[in-house]
Order: sequence, then C-alpha cells, then structure tokens
Amino acid sequence: MKTTKLYRTVVLGLAVSLAPMLRAQVETIVPPVVPGAKPVSVEHIKIHGAALEGNLEGDAVDRDVIVLLPPSYAGEQHRRYPVVYALHGYSIGAEQWTHEIHVPQTVEGAFAQGAKEMIVVLPDSKTVHNGSMYSSSVTTGDFERFISHDVVEYIDAHYRTIPERTSRGLVGHSMGGYGASRIGMKHPEVFGSLYIMSPCCMSARPAGPANPEIDKAVEAVKTPEDSAKLPFFARAQLATAAAWSPDPKNPPLYLDLAVKDGVPQPDILAKWAANAPLAFVDQCIGNLKQYRAIAMDVGDQDGLRIDAAKLHDVFDKYGIANSFEIYPGTHTSAVADRFQNHVMKFFSQNLRSQPDGH
Repeated sequence: MKTTKLYRTVVLGLAVSLAPMLRAQVETIVPPVVPGAKPVSVEHIKIHGAALEGNLEGDAVDRDVIVLLPPSYAGEQHRRYPVVYALHGYSIGAEQWTHEIHVPQTVEGAFAQGAKEMIVVLPDSKTVHNGSMYSSSVTTGDFERFISHDVVEYIDAHYRTIPERTSRGLVGHSMGGYGASRIGMKHPEVFGSLYIMSPCCMSARPAGPANPEIDKAVEAVKTPEDSAKLPFFARAQLATAAAWSPDPKNPPLYLDLAVKDGVPQPDILAKWAANAPLAFVDQCIGNLKQYRAIAMDVGDQDGLRIDAAKLHDVFDKYGIANSFEIYPGTHTSAVADRFQNHVMKFFSQNLRSQPDGH
C-alpha cells in the first residue's frame, strides 16, 4: 500500500509538473517592436560537450548553441560583456525556444528600452527522449556540467566576455526553470544572478490513480523510434528515468523505470524524488546566499505556481534575498514579454558590466 501511494505521489506528481509543457508550442504573445531598436547578431555554433562523452543513449556530444551578440559588439573591439545563459524547456530545443521567446526581437527591444548590453547564449539540451532535465547521468551525459562548465568555458574562450561569476546570469523556463534551479543551487562559483521562470518538477504531488496503459507502453520501448511514437507524458517518463535513474547494466535504454511488470519500484521512486529541488534546497542554502540576486515568476493560470511559491517560501525562510511574481497568464502565454521586459531588465540591473577592479 505504501509503495503504491509513493508511486502515485512521485510519478503522477511528475505528470502535474509536466502537463503545462504540453502547451509549450502554443503561440505566445509577442511584445510590440520597440522603435529604434538596433539589431543584434545571431550566431549558430556547436560546442563540444566533454561532459557528454560516452553517454549511453547516444545523444549528440557536439551541441547546437545560439549566441546573440549585442549591437555594439562588432564595433567596440575592446569592450567586454556580461553573459546570460538561457535554458529551454522539455520537448523543444534551443532553436524552437527562440520562436517561443521571440529572440532576437525581444533582446533587441530590451536593449532599446535601456537594458545594458550583454551576450545571450541558448544551448540545446534536447535528448533521445526529448529532454535532459539538465541533470547528471551516464545515460544522457552530464548536462549539469555541460551547462555549468563546457558551455561557459567555450563562450569565455571564443567571445569577449567578462569571465567572472558576477557577470554571468542563468535563466530557464519550465524544464529550463528546473535546470536553472538545480544548476543554480549547485554552482554559485559559476553564476552570480539567477532567474527562474515557471519551473517544473520542483516536487512530487499526488494526482489520481496510476495509468497501466502508459506503464505498459513505456516498458515496451526498445529504440529511439519507439520513444518518438509515445504520447507526451509517457515519453517524459523515459526522459526522467534516463536522467534520474540511469542504469549502465540495463540495455537497450540504460535506465530503470518506476514501474516494472505493473509493480512500483520504491528504490527508483526514491531516486526521482531525491532530484526534486524542494527536496534538496535545504542543503544548498549557503550556495544560494552567494547570489547577488534571485528572481522567479510564474503565470496565475499555471499549475506550476504552487511549487514555485513553495520555493519562494523556502528562500524567505532562510533569509535569501529574492523576488517572486505571479503574473496574469498561462505557462507560455507571456514568456516572450517576460523575457524582454523582466528577465533582461533583471540581469541588466544585477550583472556586473565591468570586470572586477574597474
């Protein structure tokens, strides 16, 4: 009985967390073009992920990355810039996310409205099962280190950045909001300011009965092609298992599922629960207090607002300076407006635009 209840809490709580992402591809409200906005330069590059080498599911090691360079970058050859690293959500990649947050238009609009110029980097973390969860796994590769080390190191080596934590920001939406939370809590030595947008997967919550049909469909998957045919939530279970319960001795998918032959697996469920930021945030308070600024927002029609509020309450309980806003909107409707008028403004105010000592 206890095992079944735990299964429903963790697995179906995950469904509640991921369900808003079903709407990830809906059209978002586009802010109007800001008159006089100067164009940014967009570069499509590949970054080798040393942290992803040898991953068991064969995910790409050389990852697509989109880099937005501010209007003055080409002309001011001796100027260095702060950098914002922006993480996309589940089921989309970096290219698709550019359409959701409407860059470069929203970045250009932010600069035209007075935001300090900065470099914006969008790394792609899409995997065989549609999302890395920005976690560390032998099955998917160590995407946590890929973002916090490989991407940052490459950008610092190839662009005129200010290579200091106080001049680096991390932001993400949905699964990317989870990634910003997870990576932010663990790597304050890399980033100096943190913005969490509509984060998923903060905790597990009970949400109705199990679904045997989905369990059977997931268990039957043997190839990436099989995974691609699954419905959204079933595929998300595979992504979660690949990230949080990897198993190098369990081919062909090299993961352990939360249900095997209709029986919930408490050891696997415990691994999934342990990856919820609300479960490990208390061990990261010292790290979080190192940030110059932390912000979080979520729509009032987004089911993820409940857990976002819980995370905000934890921050407040420990005296961690942070801002939290529930704005009018769904999971995706206002994300472009938020990026232009809130995220970019936040980093403009909180990232150092001069190297330390200047």
